[in-house]
Amino acid sequence: MSDEAAPSAPSDRPDRGIAATSWLAAGFIRLLRASCRLEYRNDGEIRRREAAGERFLLAFWHRHLLLMPYGYRGEKISVLISSSRDGELIARTVSRLGIDSSRGSTTRGGAAGLRELLRKAKQGFDIAFTPDGPKGPRGKVQPGALLAASATGFPIVPVGLAASRAKLLRSWDRFVVPLPFSRVVFVYGEPLEVVRGAPLEPYGEELERRLDACEAEAERIVRSQ
Repeated sequence: MSDEAAPSAPSDRPDRGIAATSWLAAGFIRLLRASCRLEYRNDGEIRRREAAGERFLLAFWHRHLLLMPYGYRGEKISVLISSSRDGELIARTVSRLGIDSSRGSTTRGGAAGLRELLRKAKQGFDIAFTPDGPKGPRGKVQPGALLAASATGFPIVPVGLAASRAKLLRSWDRFVVPLPFSRVVFVYGEPLEVVRGAPLEPYGEELERRLDACEAEAERIVRSQ
C-alpha cells in the first residue's frame, strides 16, 4: 500500500449551492409576481407577434431583469446570459421559470454566446438581450443585440418597466426589485428594424432612446395613479 494519500474526489458543493440558490430565487420571483399587480401598455404589436409566431428580439435594460420573464407570452425564448458564475445562477433561475438561455456576453465568451443564440433563432426561438449587460455601462447599448437583429432580421422590441414601490440595489445598474403588493407596469416601444450591413452606431443610439422612453413612460404611469 502506498503512503501517498489518494486524491480526493472533486467537490460538487459549489454546483449544489447554485442549484439550491436558483431554486430559492425562482420561488421568490414567483411569489413576488403573485403578489404584484402587473399591467401592460402599448403591447398590441408584441402580443400579435407572439400569437402569430412571428419571431422578434426582446430588449430591456439589465436593471429590469427580475420580473421580465412575465413580459413575454410567446412559445419559447432564449436570452443571452454571461458565462460567469453569476451568469450560471441567473441561467438556472430563469430556466426554472421556463426561459432558455444562451451563454456568453459582451465581456466573456461573447462570440460563442452570440453563435448559440443565432442557432436558437434558427430553431424557432425568439431571442432576448439586456443590451447593457452584464456589467455596463448602465444604459449604454453594446453591439450584441444589434448584431443579432442584423443577422436574423428579427425586429427589436424594446420594453421597460416600473414599480409603484421598489428597492434599487447598490449595483452597477441600480437593479430594480419591485416590493411585494406593488403595481408593476410594462411599457413596450415601437419595434426597431436593423438593416443588414448598415452602420450599427445610429441603431444603438435609437435603441437607447426607445428603451429610456419605455422606462420613463412606465415611471410616469405608476406615479400618476
